[in-house]
Amino acid sequence: MTADLAVAQLTERHRATLDKALQAIRTREYWSPHPEHPKAYGDGHGLDAAEGKAAFEALLGKRFAFDGSGHADQPGTDEWTGAEISPYGIDLGVSYPHADLDTLLAAMRAAMPSWRDAGPETRALVCLEILARINARTHEFAHAVMHTSGQAFTMAFQAGGPHAQDRGLEAVAYAYQEQTRTPSSAHWVKPQGKRDPLKLRTTFKAVPRGVSLLIGCNTFPTWNGFPGLFASLATGNPVLVKPHPRAILPLALTVRIAREVLGEAGFDPDLVCLVAERPGEGIAKTLALRPEIRIIDYTGSTSFGDWLETNARQAQVYTEKAGVNTVVVDSTDDYRGMLGNLAFALSLYSGQMCTTPQNLLIPRDGIDTDAGHKTYDEVVADLAAAVDKLLGDDARANALLGAIVNPQVRERLDGVASLGTVALASRSVAHPEFPDALVRTPAIVTLDGAKPDDEAAYLSECFGPVSFAVAVDSTADALALLRRTVREKGAMTVGAYTTSAEVERAVEEVCEEESANLSLNLTGGVYVNQTAAFADFHGTGGNPAANATLCDGAFVANRFRTVEVRRPE
Repeated sequence: MTADLAVAQLTERHRATLDKALQAIRTREYWSPHPEHPKAYGDGHGLDAAEGKAAFEALLGKRFAFDGSGHADQPGTDEWTGAEISPYGIDLGVSYPHADLDTLLAAMRAAMPSWRDAGPETRALVCLEILARINARTHEFAHAVMHTSGQAFTMAFQAGGPHAQDRGLEAVAYAYQEQTRTPSSAHWVKPQGKRDPLKLRTTFKAVPRGVSLLIGCNTFPTWNGFPGLFASLATGNPVLVKPHPRAILPLALTVRIAREVLGEAGFDPDLVCLVAERPGEGIAKTLALRPEIRIIDYTGSTSFGDWLETNARQAQVYTEKAGVNTVVVDSTDDYRGMLGNLAFALSLYSGQMCTTPQNLLIPRDGIDTDAGHKTYDEVVADLAAAVDKLLGDDARANALLGAIVNPQVRERLDGVASLGTVALASRSVAHPEFPDALVRTPAIVTLDGAKPDDEAAYLSECFGPVSFAVAVDSTADALALLRRTVREKGAMTVGAYTTSAEVERAVEEVCEEESANLSLNLTGGVYVNQTAAFADFHGTGGNPAANATLCDGAFVANRFRTVEVRRPE
C-alpha cells in the first residue's frame, strides 16, 4: 500500500465498524452505520443537500471520466456511449466509456495477484473505505438513482443510499467471516507409536475465482448491485460492472469511487471497471459467456436469468428474477391497520419492486375482523378506498409513487381492463416539478381463483402498480394456491393476515416447505415489501424467484476457494 491509505489508517477508521457488522449478522438485530435522514449529511459529514444536487447536475451533458481529466482512465476504451433519459423527463446527456473487451478483461486479470495476496482483512477494510466515501456522497447518489429509476427522492435517498450501503457492508461482513472461518495456518502432528510422529506445516489461503460480472438492474441499481459487487471484491475478485442501459449513472459513480480508493490504497484501479453498451448491443450475453468471467450477479427478468443459469456454465451465477408475491387474507383483529398497511405496500414506488404484493387471496365468503364480518366485495372496496385515501393528495402521491420506470410498465397498467374487473382504476398524477413525469396510482383487478381462464393473469408476474384480488373458496384453498404459486412461479415475499393460530402455523408450513419468506399480520410501519440489511434476508434462494439470498454465507462462500499448501516440518 501507498502512504496515502495505509493498513493502519484503514484499521483505525473501519475495524470497529467491521466488528459491529460481524456482530449484527450473528444477532440479526437492527443496526446501521449509515444515517438515513437527509439532514444527517453536511457539516463535515459528506455533501449536504445543495452540494449533492449541484454535484449531480455537474455530471449532466458530459463524458463521465474516472480520473477527472475527461479521459476514460480505463483500459481498452474505444468510444463513448450512453442514452439515459430520466423517467422524470430529463435527458441526462451523460456518455460513458465503451470498451474493447479483450483489452479490458486482460487488464482486470492482471490486477488480481496483489489484491489476492492482500488477505481478507485488508480487502474488507478497503471495501469499507469505498462504502464510506459512497456514503459521504449520498445526496449525489440520490439524484442519480431518482433520475434513472424513477423513484421518488426520499426513496432514492434511503433505498439507493444508506440502505444499499448497508447491504454492501453486510456482504463484506459475510465475506470476511467465511474467508476467516479456516485458519491461515496449522501444525499437523500424527502420532506413530514408537516411531517419530508425522509432522506437516500447512497453510490455507482464500483465492478468488476470477473476474466477476455485475449485470445491473433499472429499478434498484445500487440496492441490488452493491451486495454482489462487494461480495466479489471482498473475496478477491475483480468486478466488471455492466449497468442497465437506462440506469448507468449510479453504478458509474460507484466505480469511480472504488477505483479512487483502490489506487490510493496501492492496488490497481482496474480491479473495478465499468462497461457501458451501445443501444441494442446486448453486451451482457457476450460477457456472460467469456471464459474470464467466473462469477455473475444478475437482477432482472426470469427469461434472461434462466438463460444465464443454463448457458454461463463457466461461472457461478447468482440471480434474482421475477416472482408472484402473494398475501393470504384469512382474518384480522385490526381491519383498518391491515388496509392501511396493504395500501401503502401496493403504492410504494408504484409497485415497481420485486417484493411488492401482487395477489391478494381473499375467501369469497369474506373474513372476520374487529369491525365485524366483511364480505369479499367489502374487503376489495375498502382496500380500494384506503389506496384512494392514501394517494388523494397529489403531493403525498408523488412522494410515494415516483415515476413509471419504462414503457412496458405503462403498457401493463393500461391493459388491466382486459385481465378482469377493475375494482380500482389507475389515475395520472401531475408532478409539479417535472411535468413530463408519468406518475400513476395503482390499479386493483378482481379475479376468480376457481376460473381456469383467470389463471393466466394471477399466475404471471405483472410488474408495476397492478394487483389482483383473487376470490378463493376458503383459506385452505388460498393456502393450496399459495403453495402452487411459490413452487411454480416463485415469490420474493409472502404475507398473511389471520387471528387463528392454526392458520398461522399452516401458512408457516407452506413457506417453510416451499422456501419463501413470510410476514404475518403487518399493520403498522413495517411493510411486506421492505427488508433491512443485517436483520432480514432478501429472498431465500429456494424457489424460482431467486437462486440466492441477500445476504448469507452461501452468497459469498463460493466466490473464493481455499488452497492448501503442505510442507514437512
